[in-house]
Amino acid sequence: MLLALDIGNTNVTLGLVSGETIVAARRAATKATSTPDELEILIDSLLRLDGASMADVTGISLASVVPSLSATTNVLAERRGVQLLVAGSGNMPMPIRVQRPTEVGADRLVNGVAVARLYGTPAIVIDFGTATTFDCVSRDGAYVGGAITPGLELGLEALASRTARLPRIELTEPAKAIGTDTVSAMQSGVVLGYRALTLGLLETIRSELARSEKVEPQKIQVVLTGGLSSAPWARKMPGVDAVDPELTLKGLAILWALASGQPVGDSEATIGWTGSAAGSIHIISERAK
Repeated sequence: MLLALDIGNTNVTLGLVSGETIVAARRAATKATSTPDELEILIDSLLRLDGASMADVTGISLASVVPSLSATTNVLAERRGVQLLVAGSGNMPMPIRVQRPTEVGADRLVNGVAVARLYGTPAIVIDFGTATTFDCVSRDGAYVGGAITPGLELGLEALASRTARLPRIELTEPAKAIGTDTVSAMQSGVVLGYRALTLGLLETIRSELARSEKVEPQKIQVVLTGGLSSAPWARKMPGVDAVDPELTLKGLAILWALASGQPVGDSEATIGWTGSAAGSIHIISERAK
């Protein structure tokens, strides 16, 4: 089985992939100082929640924005004797039309690959993570840039930690925008305000992409992903074509299949390729630096 591993600043998200199916998907808090032993224990423990283990893993497809954990994963893969593919600008199966391709986060590029293969182009991916990122893919399947804003939970944490009397609250959509107590007022500002920010920026980006690609704005596919994409307030956003919390994991699986020379299909219901990622695969890893 293939282990798709997405290491972000806040969460480590993993998917165990068998054939064309993500058979298990879990997430845990990121600990940047983890040793190879600690990372292995974490991954193995998460896999065991679904009846699997590290012993089932034959390869790892990695997207990481935490350099220390990229190196740790490399050590783990070598010790386990499993093949490692590290996603980066140098091995993306798509043109990257930005000024500094190497500065684009691996997860953002992987999302671009996944949305193009599974949902079509032109497209915009909105990833609700530590930061909220907007990533654009052109009609011919190239990554053409996007936008980055502070994430919703990051803003909430700043409110609670930088003020004397504002509490930490649940990210629940309030019944109305005018709050009648501190909690409902904060929920209005944080949840409704953040949704308005997202929709406003999305409208501007979609208009620009539509002009550059010479298509109608409604022809652009908009896909939400990330840890908060399943929240009710996110799912109710207008103008969104799909919510796919596992988009990055699917992209990592697609990247592995392409790197190993396997045909890739268009099935949105599964991973998006035909054939198995397990077995005799010979690829060259882009080693963590």
